[in-house]
Amino acid sequence: MSNNSIHAPFRADIVGSFLRPAELKEARARFEAGKISAAELRAIEDRLITELVARQKAHGLKVITDGEFRRSYWHLDFMWGFQGVEHIELEHGYQFHGEETTKGSLRLTGRISGHNHPFVEDYRFVHQFEEPGIVAKQTIPAPAQFLAELYRGDNGKTTDSVYPDRKQLIEDIAEAYRQVLRDLYEAGCRTVQFDDCTWGMIVDKDFWKLMAGSDFTVEGEAQKYLDINNLAIEGKPEGLVVNTHVCRGNYHSTYACQGSYEPVGPYLFAGENVDAFYLEFDDERSGGFEPLRFIPKDKKVVLGLITTKRSALESREELIKRIFEAEKYVSLDRLYLSPQCGFASCEIGNKLTEEEQWAKIDLVQSVANEVWGKQ
Repeated sequence: MSNNSIHAPFRADIVGSFLRPAELKEARARFEAGKISAAELRAIEDRLITELVARQKAHGLKVITDGEFRRSYWHLDFMWGFQGVEHIELEHGYQFHGEETTKGSLRLTGRISGHNHPFVEDYRFVHQFEEPGIVAKQTIPAPAQFLAELYRGDNGKTTDSVYPDRKQLIEDIAEAYRQVLRDLYEAGCRTVQFDDCTWGMIVDKDFWKLMAGSDFTVEGEAQKYLDINNLAIEGKPEGLVVNTHVCRGNYHSTYACQGSYEPVGPYLFAGENVDAFYLEFDDERSGGFEPLRFIPKDKKVVLGLITTKRSALESREELIKRIFEAEKYVSLDRLYLSPQCGFASCEIGNKLTEEEQWAKIDLVQSVANEVWGKQ
């Protein structure tokens, strides 16, 4: 069987990002200070990504990523790669529970295009490490996440000035994503993952406090995000699998949102045209498994039961128990296991060591082998 017919998810899977080595953080700081060139930084990134891929394989993973080592953020670096988008710094970052993030954002300078996106070349580097039964996946923020960032704070004023016609904006975003998907496919990619915090945002009661007095509704927001994600997936190359990861924020072991999937289940689960859902279920913030009943029988579910926010290892018995609780709503043959999110959604990383990170990966492997048999 060729690798072109093998896709994520795997029984023991990952979301994508890994803790950045100290050497990488130091190199990025030196680059920002003008002390090393872009070529010198990339050479360091190449070497550390090569080492990371080898370690992923050594820990038995069948899916590999570059750990997002070339990014400062899980989402913004990709958005900055579109034509018509520039990097800006705001007065405030995202307000998480207990911590404010760094202040990066974006602003439109013209119409959006996905031609010559730098992430395609980044993917080619990881693709070279594929081998029989091991595939490289590319993680990118969902189109809905890009749309949300375009209307974050005062960004919306610039967005509306460039795009007075909202329908044209939606179409240009979708076409930019379709272009990137086509280019990734040509580079050999067969698994893409849309990372998406918008759903976690709109199920959170604090979000709706901010929206008080406006015309926003859960239903309206959910339909908007569903429509743009599906429009971007429409017409994807044959054989390209698009999955999605849904999260409630993951920054330096803090979170942004909380709330059950129940309100968005009829939209996200029942309607998004992805092949698999990577879902955060590491604590009570995500609610129970009942909303999984909305997932069609031809879709897969990756249960994010192991947290990346804390170093302590979960109970194997409790993890296995929870997997079989989820089986009440999704058959075991369509269930998979992973951490609830990446280990470093932003370069600051979560509050655990690299050794603790790999212990989490080993726990995922061990539990998956016990439940489904060694793959």
